[in-house]
Amino acid sequence: MIDARLALEINRAGWDRVAPLYYGRTALPEYGPLAPTEDTLNLLGAKPKRVLELGCGSGHSLRYLAERGTAELWGIDLSPVQIALAKETLHPFTSSSHLIESPMETSAGVPKNMFDLVFSIYGIGWTTDLAATLALTHEYLRPGGSLLISGEHPAYSCIEWNGAQYVVTAPYLAEGPREHSSWKGVPIVIQRRTLGTFMREIIRAGLCIEALIETPLNAAGINEEHTDPARWYSVPRATLMPTTFILKARKPVQ
Repeated sequence: MIDARLALEINRAGWDRVAPLYYGRTALPEYGPLAPTEDTLNLLGAKPKRVLELGCGSGHSLRYLAERGTAELWGIDLSPVQIALAKETLHPFTSSSHLIESPMETSAGVPKNMFDLVFSIYGIGWTTDLAATLALTHEYLRPGGSLLISGEHPAYSCIEWNGAQYVVTAPYLAEGPREHSSWKGVPIVIQRRTLGTFMREIIRAGLCIEALIETPLNAAGINEEHTDPARWYSVPRATLMPTTFILKARKPVQ
């Protein structure tokens, strides 16, 4: 079993290496590969004034919100390379941006009871301590504020293409950290959790779940590369299993 400290060290080094390959990818208005976008789902609701992104990556989701009028932007990311890229992406909004190089499992000076929206697009799944991350999220949100997260659907990685058909290669209920030595050619530690675990920990953190979306295939997002069944994100695979899950929750008003 890989402990949390080692997993964070491996993932920090891994993301530092692959950050340029993911520049601008899987960011709002996208919730995930081949999944419906915010333009269709309208999950953000009223324009949030203050937002915090967990796993902000290259900053493109924050820029999307800034260009739509969000006044204050906060982002946390483990990787110093990602933080540097996010600063470049958000250069036009420097005065309203606050970027923190830190694991999302620790608070790192983030204000409490302030944010209208805490969100994570394919980011929160990397946390080594989901319970701690969601407990902090509850502290960050103002009463009535929303949590909005997306990630790869845990059932999606249970099947693989064997050259002729898709076969089940992993049990859905098997959870925990997994070393992945071939991820973009660098070592990485993936945290596997079921949808039930995400929902249980959100509720334990004191948040009220408002929506769970297991995304259908978004035809508008298809290009030629997605037709190859051997690719990780492909139309044949996404037809069998949703690529993405989205959860929305709210902090109760006391």
